[in-house]
Amino acid sequence: MEHDSELPPGQQRVAGDKWPLVGERESAVVPATWTLAIHGCVDHPCRWTLDELQQLPQVRPTVDIHCVTRWSKLGVSFTGVLLRDVLHAVGVDPAARYVSFESHSTRGHTSSLALETALELGTFLAWEVDGRPLPAMHGGPLRNIVPGRYFYKSVKWLCGLELLVDDRLGYWEADAGYHNEADPWREQRYLAADLDKRRLKQLLATRDFSGLDLRGFQAADRELDDLVARDAKLRDANFRGCRLQRADFRGANLSNAHFQGAKLVDAKFQGADVEGANFCQADLRGCDFSEASLFGASFVVENWQALPEDQWQAAQLTDVRLTQRQIESLATSQVAYLQRLGK
Repeated sequence: MEHDSELPPGQQRVAGDKWPLVGERESAVVPATWTLAIHGCVDHPCRWTLDELQQLPQVRPTVDIHCVTRWSKLGVSFTGVLLRDVLHAVGVDPAARYVSFESHSTRGHTSSLALETALELGTFLAWEVDGRPLPAMHGGPLRNIVPGRYFYKSVKWLCGLELLVDDRLGYWEADAGYHNEADPWREQRYLAADLDKRRLKQLLATRDFSGLDLRGFQAADRELDDLVARDAKLRDANFRGCRLQRADFRGANLSNAHFQGAKLVDAKFQGADVEGANFCQADLRGCDFSEASLFGASFVVENWQALPEDQWQAAQLTDVRLTQRQIESLATSQVAYLQRLGK
């Protein structure tokens, strides 16, 4: 039986049959024969086919998936081989300290871990999920799985393992400021962008954040009506208690942003990424979420059904533009609440 204690802080369970699709939707052009290159600080650099990889001792672990955008999928069964067994077969140079997982993706996606950490966590390479071939949209034919870390450390379309002496930040870590350790139990989601006090004062005075990278931006309880933040990167930004009436967040990345208690009447979120954002107790009357991505977003507390109504911390959702498809992408408890409202 699933219990809330199985969830790291800030996470919500998705329904058992859901696996939200995040990141790239498909790999680069698929080669005729899928291979895994093992190189760097190894004794025997090589390139293995999937068939050759499957000759190693197979494992069938059941793990919990925790996405940085606050959704969790519990008890997922995979089939694959342990990273430890792969590396044992090729031999590792004692100088190796890190392992970089390389993706056959259009943007050359990678992610890295300290080698010792990767082995301790039981990292494995998977080609099946729940007894079936891993779907291409979720990283098939091969992806690495790192139990106990946010899922951006588990790279889709795995095509290479490089053993390194010095760490090399991956795509999400270098480009988006994701935390390099990625421990969900410690909520290691992002590293804050550098922003000096003078620049902060200028931004707050102009109320124009358009196109800027302001992840982790701290703006709680400020008067920011008519803010323009089109295409801004505001991951993990703190807008708790803000006045943000008529704010323009179109195309912005607001994943994991905090809007608890904010006044957002008539704000525009069209095409924005608000995955994992928290809108509990926010005034969202008249807001437009057309084409916005809402996986993991919260409009009411997770366990609202077990609480008195005065403890639900629910958002005001009158005249909010949300499609049925968007609602269905939310965690089970959020869907139930919106259905109760007749959304």
